[in-house]
Amino acid sequence: MPVRGARLGRAIGHELTPGRSVGGVVLLLPAGDVTSTRRAHPLALANVRALGRRLARAGREEGLVAHAVHYRCRGWNGTDAQPAADALWAADEVVRRYGDVPVCLAGIDMGGRAALHAGGHSAVNSVLALAPWLPDKDVALAPEPVKQLVGRHVLIAHGTNDERTDPELSFRYAERLKKTNRDTARFEVHSDGHAMLQHRAEVFALAVDFVRGALLGQPFARPVADAFAAPPPLGLRMPLASGFGRALMR
Repeated sequence: MPVRGARLGRAIGHELTPGRSVGGVVLLLPAGDVTSTRRAHPLALANVRALGRRLARAGREEGLVAHAVHYRCRGWNGTDAQPAADALWAADEVVRRYGDVPVCLAGIDMGGRAALHAGGHSAVNSVLALAPWLPDKDVALAPEPVKQLVGRHVLIAHGTNDERTDPELSFRYAERLKKTNRDTARFEVHSDGHAMLQHRAEVFALAVDFVRGALLGQPFARPVADAFAAPPPLGLRMPLASGFGRALMR
């Protein structure tokens, strides 16, 4: 049986602005499993595409394009870290297709971990990790790497009631990362679970503000700018205010 390769899904956003040059690309990295050789679950792909559509609409004037990354398989699979390798391949593919454009890696759950791992790619200038799966160092073979993210804008958002991926582990990771990369911020979505459905509008608005700022050069909203500027732990435990999206409507 031939080995399956990673691939990019159909462009989200580019078809809305024919003739406009591409100003930036978001690579959408879906959730997955600890161990599996199966393809990504359709629901996981649907979740990142929903985020991609929201980002593409917001970045339409700047020529923002989003692609979902279809992994070779949905499992992290130990030291193989296949989704991270696929994210690196996808960044290479963006350079091949679009040339020298900035790239944001945006991942959910295991996709968040893949985004953080692959954030050192030369085309990547920003990483968005939503409810990232970050195993405890007692479980992993070594602490999660952070040095590859120096010079990138990194934003993590996590529900405080997440029972699938531990929000305390993403805080500890952000704390370590902040020591080497000042452009790190983390928002807490209070009382929300793993999918952050109760505050979905606010989470998407936060993602939009971050991507437009880090990837497309627009000014950050005050709460996001404050989170980047604040020393730890303040900038790593920023509450995502209810109504955040409505407050940013232009």
